Amino acid sequence: MPATGPAARRSSGFLPVLLLVVLFLVAVTVYAVSALREPGKETAAPPSCTATADGAEYHLTPARAETAALIAGISVRRGMPARAASIAVATAIQESGLRNLDYGDDAGPDSRGLFQQRPSQGWGSEEQVMDRVYAANAFYDALEKVPNYADLPLTVAAQTVQRSAFPDAYADHEDEAKAFASALTGHSPAAMTCTLDPPSASGSPEAVLAALTAVYGPVEATVEGSRITVAGTGSYGWSVAEWAVASADALSLDSVAFDERRWTRATGTWDPAPAAGGAVVLTVFRAAEQS
Repeated sequence: MPATGPAARRSSGFLPVLLLVVLFLVAVTVYAVSALREPGKETAAPPSCTATADGAEYHLTPARAETAALIAGISVRRGMPARAASIAVATAIQESGLRNLDYGDDAGPDSRGLFQQRPSQGWGSEEQVMDRVYAANAFYDALEKVPNYADLPLTVAAQTVQRSAFPDAYADHEDEAKAFASALTGHSPAAMTCTLDPPSASGSPEAVLAALTAVYGPVEATVEGSRITVAGTGSYGWSVAEWAVASADALSLDSVAFDERRWTRATGTWDPAPAAGGAVVLTVFRAAEQS
């Protein structure tokens, strides 16, 4: 027959207390191990691209920063003001989170791509709106038809193009979009940088040039080994340079130099460097060259 009475009650009450003590000791041990861990073995921060404006910092993953760079670069190719890139980047953040989505929502089940453009509303075929370059140009084509779009509130300009069910949502991303667009159109030199992991594979100068010309159109460039020199000055040169930094993860770039500044994957910052002579100099990572 099971034991009853005060002794049994004391025994049953002892177990929860013992369990709490054990859990406490485990927690203390975990904390101690964490506190004593060597600084060099701390978990590294995840890769990130940061744009700075008016003393504030805004962050995107490298993949999303590369998309923002594509959108901004296309506005430069078209000769549009930086405001156009701000509107387009804010719209893409709201519509897709700067991802090339192959699905839509209940309000637009056939919506696709960066801007959730709908083939049924005349934006193009599904294949076309899933092409990021096509989608960005289609957005700008529509934006240019909005009278005085550069002087309108951002959310009004974006809504006129998009006809969204949430017309005020674009304003939520205005500051972030403006910071990245200003850097990526070259109007804020060295205002964006990326901190990346070491490249996992060698890059290809041919792939870099193909990506560059898809955004900016034909460029004057020369290739010498792993180095690509792209002619460019002023805001155009800075746009190409910042595009390259934003694309460095995808294209395995090691460094970007322009206008007495140089970004390297090793530092993740723009540092002083010798002038590149009116050109943007990109260095592609090649595993065989590393010692």
